[in-house]
Amino acid sequence: VSVYVKVFTNSPFLVCMDLALSQEKIIDPKYLWIGPDGRDLKGKRYANVTETGKLVVMGFRESMSGAYTCTLYHKIIETTTQEETEIVEAYKFMVYAYREADHAYQLFVRFTTTHCTLKANALFFETLKKILSNTISHLMCHITESSYKCHSIRTPKQGLQHELFVNFQVDPFASGWEEVCRKIPYDCEDMTNMRVQQAAERIGKFFHQLRYTLSHEVEVVPTIQYVENSFSMTPIDSCRPGFGKDHDTHQNCASCCVVCSPGTYSPNNEVTCRICERPRVRVYGAKSCY
Repeated sequence: VSVYVKVFTNSPFLVCMDLALSQEKIIDPKYLWIGPDGRDLKGKRYANVTETGKLVVMGFRESMSGAYTCTLYHKIIETTTQEETEIVEAYKFMVYAYREADHAYQLFVRFTTTHCTLKANALFFETLKKILSNTISHLMCHITESSYKCHSIRTPKQGLQHELFVNFQVDPFASGWEEVCRKIPYDCEDMTNMRVQQAAERIGKFFHQLRYTLSHEVEVVPTIQYVENSFSMTPIDSCRPGFGKDHDTHQNCASCCVVCSPGTYSPNNEVTCRICERPRVRVYGAKSCY
């Protein structure tokens, strides 16, 4: 059974029996839980084993990932002869640490312009970046990887038009984001993802209001105009170092950034774990092969 535990949280109860056995009476049960390091979990500060053999791993970290096995010893007593037989059952859980993916947003918008060679195009682009950056700066988010291209477009009804195709990314790690995270008792990704979503939505609202402003409040039609309904945004996921996504191996947590398994690593914020050419790394959550 595969179990996924968000970092810094407690695992769900791992039950040392199957569904069929849980419906029966068990005589003289004894439970032995072994952790990924091959040692008995009894007495470990991070492991809580109940009287009925349920295990909770507390404050889960990537290094705690791996195989948790439980051996259940119990007896069957023959009704007529009272003969006792000891039964041994073994259960294995593969437990993986995971994080929520870090989100950024790729934003796309278009503007009409009088000509692609217009010097005002570049000035407009720089001004737009400053306005959008100021709009989201209080959320500790900023604009990155911004660019624009001008294309000439022939339309059946309006002839030749010129449009600016503007791309930019909203990133949640602007200056000051670490200070915000220090106020969070454990992991900061939930707060980070909430901030960047708010920033992307605020920019979307800006373009919605821009359309209204240009239509109703501007007396002189500007040279560069917003193309109605051209704004769109696409989420971009990334994983922290030591984590990655694997839709085949972790189908039940496909959207999660799951800890890299032994023999793999992730040195940066990519979405997938890399395979070590010479598998020296034997730990979960490796950031390099050594």
